[in-house]
Amino acid sequence: MSFSPLRLGVAGLGRAFSLMLPTFLRDPRIVLAAACDPRSAAREQFARDFGAAVHADIEALAADPSLDAIYVASPHQFHARHTEIAAAHGKHVLVEKPMALALEECDRMIAACDRAGVHLIVGHCHSFDMPYLKTRELIDSGEFGGVRMIHALNYTDYLYRPRRPEELVTAEGGGAVFSQAAHQVDIVRLLAGSRPVRLRAALGNWDPRRATEGAYSAMLWFESGAYASLSYNGYAHFDSDEWTNWLGEMGNRKSPDDYGAARRKLAAVDSPDAEARAKADGTYGGASYKPPESGEARSYQHFGPIIVSCDHADLRPLPDGIAVYGDDAKRWIPLDKPAVPRHEVIDELASAVRGGTPPRHDGRWARATLEICLAMLRSAASQQDIGLTEGPSPSR
Repeated sequence: MSFSPLRLGVAGLGRAFSLMLPTFLRDPRIVLAAACDPRSAAREQFARDFGAAVHADIEALAADPSLDAIYVASPHQFHARHTEIAAAHGKHVLVEKPMALALEECDRMIAACDRAGVHLIVGHCHSFDMPYLKTRELIDSGEFGGVRMIHALNYTDYLYRPRRPEELVTAEGGGAVFSQAAHQVDIVRLLAGSRPVRLRAALGNWDPRRATEGAYSAMLWFESGAYASLSYNGYAHFDSDEWTNWLGEMGNRKSPDDYGAARRKLAAVDSPDAEARAKADGTYGGASYKPPESGEARSYQHFGPIIVSCDHADLRPLPDGIAVYGDDAKRWIPLDKPAVPRHEVIDELASAVRGGTPPRHDGRWARATLEICLAMLRSAASQQDIGLTEGPSPSR
């Protein structure tokens, strides 16, 4: 089924938008029709690149009657308010992860979109990625029996990339739990296909110069009896892309010779203000911003090594296919290379807005993921298990 292109407004032209831009440029279902950002340089570049309207604030953007939807790509602390404003103007909303910083904010966002009769989709989380969606299809086929255990891990340089000051303060939405656990939690919920019921977590906060969580480990138990272990380390030593054939998170080839690059770049920054400027300079409209390369994405995106243990096989989703380790044989299920990176996000957005198909990654789904992230913080502080009560079944 074909749909007329969606006229999309963008609220926030920072890193999130920079990462989604290759998708918007290559997917004919999207027209970048307007944007807002507090940085004049970013607004000016957007106007030049797309011949589109630009605004200094989201109120003016949301009032544009020509827009079908707004992509809320502003910093975490603004997600709730910006979603409410977009919905009040009758716009469908695609909001970046994490959905918000508190469950009460999630409730306001869901209620605002329900009142307005518009769709709310939360992403990009990596549970949109085709390797995980295909693995879920294989599980649903019944060939391998039920899911028993999931192991997910990721080692990156997350904590040593340039940050604004609030990104290094957990209470203001900073740290690996808010920014990174949302990905892993979404993925294991999708793959388990059951409601999470209990969690136990430990956090790593090991660099006093960057005093927020750079690592975590968690055990998550599901109603079905399955359980998942989640581990993340963003301290820029081991890189787990070594275990995905040096295909990086964005689906592109990496060089192992780049080891230590993040720490070296950060060492050249002499103050928090200079670090914030370095981040802004590298995003859309910044002095050192590099436009996305032309051409097709090399492979699908991913979020580190994952193994799903079922009754009759272990399933290992990878950027270019699924490795199946069965009772009697091992086999490889290849995935065709994507013509558009992150096209799965637009699949869900277009199907909801143009086709009326309820999205998988709606507000209630994302609220349940945030509940788990918040429970990780509570569990680590109390050194106790935390019971979980929220969330639709991921298999719906």
